[in-house]
Amino acid sequence: MALSMIAAQTYLEAAKAYFAFLIPEFAFTLSKETARDAVFYELQYRNPAQIISISYENLENYLQVIVFQLVNQQLPSYDDPRRTLHLNALNQALGALVGPANWKENQRHFRQFKPEGNVERQLLKSAKELRLCLTHFEKLQAP
Repeated sequence: MALSMIAAQTYLEAAKAYFAFLIPEFAFTLSKETARDAVFYELQYRNPAQIISISYENLENYLQVIVFQLVNQQLPSYDDPRRTLHLNALNQALGALVGPANWKENQRHFRQFKPEGNVERQLLKSAKELRLCLTHFEKLQAP
């Protein structure tokens, strides 16, 4: 199997474009941008209550989106499942809350994008999922 790597600038630009909705819709700011050689890339968006990390490990082809619920303006322990919320876990909880109409409405916010390659497709899929999760976040957090 051929290793498909993405350049740092390409990843960061695509991630910023796909996740741009975080700024106007959810009051986040881009707070951190990291590119460690061709190995690890990350964007962090922050608002007063949360940090969203969108990271990619190039050698492993591993994209991870995490919503950290801040504790006194600080990152929680990575091992705290109540405050370190992985997108896949949020998606599982979301399934019971939304129907096809919600997904269809969410899709229209991303129509303009034409992802190139596997990594950009992963980014776009994660952006769509995150936007829908954040739209229903209070319901997801209810006990």
